[in-house]
Amino acid sequence: MDTLLLIKAAIMGVVEGLTEFLPVSSTGHLILTEALLKPGVDENVMHAFEVAIQPGAILAIFIVYWQLISKTLGTLTTDANSRKLITNIIVGFLPAAVIGFAIHKKITQYLFNGPVVAGAFIVGALIILLVEKRKDVQARVHHIDEMTTLDALKVGFCQCFGMIPGTSRSGSTIIGGLLVGLSRPVATEFSFFLAIPTLIGASVLEIFKVRHELAGNWHEYLPMFAVGFVVSFLAAWVCVRWLLRYVATHNFVPFAWYRIAFGIVVLATWLTGMVHWAD
Repeated sequence: MDTLLLIKAAIMGVVEGLTEFLPVSSTGHLILTEALLKPGVDENVMHAFEVAIQPGAILAIFIVYWQLISKTLGTLTTDANSRKLITNIIVGFLPAAVIGFAIHKKITQYLFNGPVVAGAFIVGALIILLVEKRKDVQARVHHIDEMTTLDALKVGFCQCFGMIPGTSRSGSTIIGGLLVGLSRPVATEFSFFLAIPTLIGASVLEIFKVRHELAGNWHEYLPMFAVGFVVSFLAAWVCVRWLLRYVATHNFVPFAWYRIAFGIVVLATWLTGMVHWAD
């Protein structure tokens, strides 16, 4: 396979890994990166590639939280907190699973365009600024074991806003968690856990939809997929570890200003026709 294509796959893997868990929308960044790199492969293959490298980012969550995950699964029958965590993850996942399955086609048909993506970036930034500006609101939940099922359900519905292109799944869940009363570290941590079933489910569904396009020549693109997967994992592993340290002492205001700047870039590239902001 062309070495240049593998380098482009690695760059996209970095973009996916760094943006999947930050409140900045990985989808918007991948679209812009693809437009700039011009990989030169079939559109269906490129779509499958973008979906296939998401599990690399998910793997980073398993590695970072392996001790907690293995302890939780190993003590489901004996530890109430373990059962509560798994229950909360399932409950938090259900709204996106049900609503996403019902309206996914409508979203891609009507909302995947330049103005919507740019608007979602900027509106999301303003919401972050408003939430972070609150001075009189104290977090109610300071440890993930303190979360109730209702907390998880509310965050799960907030995650549904992440279906709007440019909004960001992680941004919706983290900021939603803050509004629900979770502390910044707990909101971030629960967002990571909620990503596991959500991204796995989305990846399986999308790969199933393009299975026929890949059936005949999947081996031809295996090196490209492998490079993207591995690099996505490494970038996400670094990002998750960094973000956990960052939220302990910082807020999300810098991400809000970045979103505004990126929203302007999206609008400019759409108006000039530089980037095709459509699914």
